[in-house]
Amino acid sequence: MKVLVGLSGGVDSSVAALILKQQGHEVIGATMSIWGKDGMALKSGHKNACYGPDEKEDIEEARRIAEQIGIPYYVFDCVEQYEKIVLDNFKSEYIQGRTPNPCIWCNALVKFGVLPHMAKVNGIEFDKFATGHYARVEQENSRFLLKKGIASNKDQSYFLYRLSQDTLSNIILPLGNYSKDEIRQIAKDNGLNVAEKPDSQDFYDGDYNELLGLQEKIGNIVDVNGKILGTHKGIWNYTIGQRKGLGVAASEPMYVLELKKDTNEVVIGPADKTFKKSLRAVNLNWISIDGLKEEMQVCAKIRSTQKPANAVIKPDGDGVDVEFDELQKSIAIGQSVVFYDEDRVIGGGIIDSVE
Repeated sequence: MKVLVGLSGGVDSSVAALILKQQGHEVIGATMSIWGKDGMALKSGHKNACYGPDEKEDIEEARRIAEQIGIPYYVFDCVEQYEKIVLDNFKSEYIQGRTPNPCIWCNALVKFGVLPHMAKVNGIEFDKFATGHYARVEQENSRFLLKKGIASNKDQSYFLYRLSQDTLSNIILPLGNYSKDEIRQIAKDNGLNVAEKPDSQDFYDGDYNELLGLQEKIGNIVDVNGKILGTHKGIWNYTIGQRKGLGVAASEPMYVLELKKDTNEVVIGPADKTFKKSLRAVNLNWISIDGLKEEMQVCAKIRSTQKPANAVIKPDGDGVDVEFDELQKSIAIGQSVVFYDEDRVIGGGIIDSVE
C-alpha cells in the first residue's frame, strides 16, 4: 500500500514513517510549509513550537530523516491556506474575547486536509495518509471510530475530534498502540537523530501579539462587582483562569474569570469563582454517532491535559448543553469540549457559553 506520511521533523512522525516502511508499505514523506512571516520582527525565542521561523530547520531535519529511512520526500507551500484557516480564526476569536485552540483547526483542516490535498494535486498517488499522532482509528461496521492512544499521558485524540468519517476512513495512525518512551527507543535503535528531540510545546512559542498585530485598546480590570482594580491594554492579552501578570494588588490570588468584549473589561476574582458546572457547545462534530438525539451520559474534557469528567449532554437546537457531575475549573469560551465513551471519541464542539 502507498502511504503518504506527514513529516514534521520530530521523533513521532519520523518513527511513524519508519514503522510503516518496516511493515512493507511504500512510504512517501511530505511536510507542509506554513511560516510566511520571514520579515516579522520577533521579540522572543521560538523553539519547540509548531509555528515559527525555525520551520526551515525542521524541514531540513525531515528531509534527512526521509533520506535515512529511504523514502521520497516533498515540501508543499501551505502558507496561504494556513493563514486563512488557522491564523484568521485565531485573531478573530481573540478580538472577540474568546480563547481559541489553533491546533484543533490545524489538525482537522490543514494537516489532514490541505497537506494530502496538495500532494494529490501535485500528482503524488497514495492510498492512505498517516501522521505521528497518539490515537487510534478502528472500523466498526460501516462507521470509523476515533479512539484514545493506549498511553493515557500522551493520548492526542482530543486534538482530532473534528475529523470527518471520510477523513478517518483514509488515514493511518501507527503510534496509537505505543508509549512515547517506546517510540523514542525505536528511533534510538534505528539510529534516527531525532530520538531525543524535544516535543513541540505549543502552537507558537512567543508573544501572541506578534501574530495578532493589534493596536492597544485600554480598558478596565474589574472585580465581580464591577469595581475597577486596574487597567489593561487589550482583552486578547488574557486567558480564562490566568493568575500571573494581572498587575493588580489584592489580598488573595486573583484569576481571570471573564473577558467582556462589549465593555472592554477583564473580570477577575478569587479561586472559588473560577469553578463552573455547565456549558453550551456549538459547531459540533460527531464521530461515533450520527448526532445527539437524546440525553447521554459521557466523560468530557474541556482541555487536552484534563482527565475526562463525568457529564450529561443534552441536545439544544444547533448545540448541546453539558452538565458536569462536579465543578470544573476555568472553562474557557472558544476552547473545545470533547466527549468520550470509555476510550472512544463520541464527538465534540466549541464552548460558546458557561454557567
